[in-house]
Amino acid sequence: MTSSIEHLPGVGSTQTSACSLISVIVPVYNEEANVAAAHTAISEVLTALAPRYDFEIIFTDNHSLDSTFERIAQIAKSDPRVRAVRFARNFGFQRSVMTGYRLARGDAAIQIDCDLQDPPSIFPQFLALWEQGHDVVVGIRRFRDENSLLQWGRKFYYRLLRKISSDNLMLDSGDFRLVDRSILDQLRQIDDASPYTRGLTSLLASNQTGVPYDRAVREQGQSKFPLIKLISLAIDGFVAHSTAPLRMASFAGLLIALMTSLASVFYIVGRLFFGLEWPEGFATTTILILFGISLNAVFLGVIGEYVGRIYEQVRLRPTTVIERSINMTLPEQTLKTPKPARNLSQAPS
Repeated sequence: MTSSIEHLPGVGSTQTSACSLISVIVPVYNEEANVAAAHTAISEVLTALAPRYDFEIIFTDNHSLDSTFERIAQIAKSDPRVRAVRFARNFGFQRSVMTGYRLARGDAAIQIDCDLQDPPSIFPQFLALWEQGHDVVVGIRRFRDENSLLQWGRKFYYRLLRKISSDNLMLDSGDFRLVDRSILDQLRQIDDASPYTRGLTSLLASNQTGVPYDRAVREQGQSKFPLIKLISLAIDGFVAHSTAPLRMASFAGLLIALMTSLASVFYIVGRLFFGLEWPEGFATTTILILFGISLNAVFLGVIGEYVGRIYEQVRLRPTTVIERSINMTLPEQTLKTPKPARNLSQAPS
């Protein structure tokens, strides 16, 4: 392990250096069938851009259960530009990406999935826009091969999230993006127990732009984001970037309280002044009670999402814990303290 974890000096959003270092961050989990192909595809694209750019590839292994890390180690033997860490357990995709950003030494970093559904051939367009002064360049998914209902759900989600959030979020974007050194330095200072990295980078951007592209089909392995995880990621996006769910719960509670009050007044007035006899309805009463209980449960769940994140934040636990590393030297002090400013995923400058 010869490479140090410190980063190279940033050169700002407009690059003038003869040779800029580009960090390519590849989060992996059970991707033994894809790591070699990903390394080859990424290397071919960036090698063609030499000598203007040098590069490093950082694999963050989220405690894969197959031979993913061993295959990365084999690749690193023949390519010293490959660096990798393996986490002590699965900390989740967002924390894996955040750790990759913090370990990046480059003047800019590009995050890409190992399955190559996001094509490395877009890198030159990212870099060209970065050279023009953009600090975040986002891949905009123009087309993806999936069922129409899921596509509609994604489009609706991104537009709703942008509507309720005050952050600078790009429509139809994922994690495939280029991030300038200035953004990477700010990410190192952020202590977020539940990071939503695509939102954080857009929030920190001062000159963000996008590149439309068509997302390819995964050729090998299985997606790590089934429907339940997509829903979980969507909830993370809402909670991380807006308090609108809390306000919606408050407004809904006020609306129901108002409707209940009006119904009570109507019942009392009808009984006292018009002599109306209301039929006893066990089913109606039961349904209303169950509806009220269900509504309370939903509101408590919304509040619980926010309280849970507060609880995670105040415990001051490390974002990730690194079990093994390849081609990088972790500072000795990171092994001795649990403080978030010095944990294994927050590499000090």
